[in-house]
Amino acid sequence: MKNSELCFTSLTEVARRIEKRELSPVEVTRALLERIDALEPTLHSYLTVLHDRALGQAREAEREIQSGRYRGPLHGVPIAVKDLCWTKGIATTCASKVLRDWRPDEDAAVVEKLEQAGAVIAGKLNLTEFAVTWYHPELPVPRNPWNLERWPGASSSGSGVATAAGLCFGSLGTDTGGSIRFPSASCGIVGLKPTYGRVSRYGVFPLGESLDHVGPMTRTVADAAAMLEVIAGFDPRDATSCRDSVPRYRDALGRGVRGIRVGFDEGYVSEGTAPEVAASVRDAVRLLEKQGAEIVDIHLPDVRETLTAWISICAPETAAAHERTFPSRADDYGPGFRSFLELGTRIAATDYAKAHRVREHFTGALAAVWDEVQVIACPSMPMLPPPADSFAATVSDWGDVAPVLKYTAPFNLSRNPTLSVPCGFAEGLPISLQLVAPHFDETILCRVGDAYQSATEWHERHPSVASPQDLRTTR
Repeated sequence: MKNSELCFTSLTEVARRIEKRELSPVEVTRALLERIDALEPTLHSYLTVLHDRALGQAREAEREIQSGRYRGPLHGVPIAVKDLCWTKGIATTCASKVLRDWRPDEDAAVVEKLEQAGAVIAGKLNLTEFAVTWYHPELPVPRNPWNLERWPGASSSGSGVATAAGLCFGSLGTDTGGSIRFPSASCGIVGLKPTYGRVSRYGVFPLGESLDHVGPMTRTVADAAAMLEVIAGFDPRDATSCRDSVPRYRDALGRGVRGIRVGFDEGYVSEGTAPEVAASVRDAVRLLEKQGAEIVDIHLPDVRETLTAWISICAPETAAAHERTFPSRADDYGPGFRSFLELGTRIAATDYAKAHRVREHFTGALAAVWDEVQVIACPSMPMLPPPADSFAATVSDWGDVAPVLKYTAPFNLSRNPTLSVPCGFAEGLPISLQLVAPHFDETILCRVGDAYQSATEWHERHPSVASPQDLRTTR
């Protein structure tokens, strides 16, 4: 098997072959590290590659599996984590000069769980500075593997790029206003934002404490289900962590969608959305209908106020998370993120309170929709990935960001789980379907998303990157 063919094999297929001892964890890890070494000078998806440590973990996994101690579907499989997640003794920089020398004394809960499952940690992934919109000017910027000049998505961009380009078999991302969904949509992969509280945030540097979610980014829904089973669950160190038992999400795979009620709001999907994106999402919904789902016309609560509310909540919560270093170390922040911190200090307490009122109103109104449907279908992003330099340098130049956030931020405010799945291409760039479910029903997302992928081939397309001059789409 060629290196690229192996590295684009799904996580669950690699796991199956490792369990049967048809593949060696060391063989898989070496192939992946060789691909990282070859493509990282172009893609910049990693901030730290853990060559020696990853090979050591792979050898240990191989010894355990050979002795009959198989831990499950991540055992011996290389995974990468966003550089917001603490890693004991390993730099956790959040892509900022402020933390460039910081090495935590312990692992984040999600990293602990990955390692307990036997995963090989390939490295720490690149991101926007502290997970908003802007990169620190002294650090490299991840490049979208489908087109190096296009946006790779927001803060979990390194996770999206690495997963799409075959530089890991799955990754961890975080999502405060769209940062699992934007890079998943832009890079043509699967992104699962769990319900708030489903996955512990302990040891993940916060952006907006009441908005942050941690979840898997993979190339198939089955892979996301396998990862979520590992990282989900109660953690006493996170007071918001859910005590409910974790379902076996993989049991939902292969069950089809017959009889499932899928809600579709034509106005929400069409208004202000690129025609090719709206058309691809409509086609995806029609396909679900052909598979036996019942498509229900719905009217979602108006999201316009939620988009302003998101900023009024996120910016002050971000400022609170940085009170030890801002403004005392203001010059170490990049200009974009520094401007967001400054905004956070200016927002009045009354505006923060009003934003929470909007949040509660929207969440309550959305709850009524679940009386009619089990899943909502809409885009993950309203447009194709724009040019990488499309976004303003600071908050003062930001303008109206509401159109970009219309399919993402509302579901951070409401804390519902979402699943993003590739559903088409236009101009050689991926388009993404978003599925939204009631709180703690990630199972239905995995079921519907897997049914859609079983009938389509969009997720089987992979970018081929050899150099900036050699960028093409292959099957």
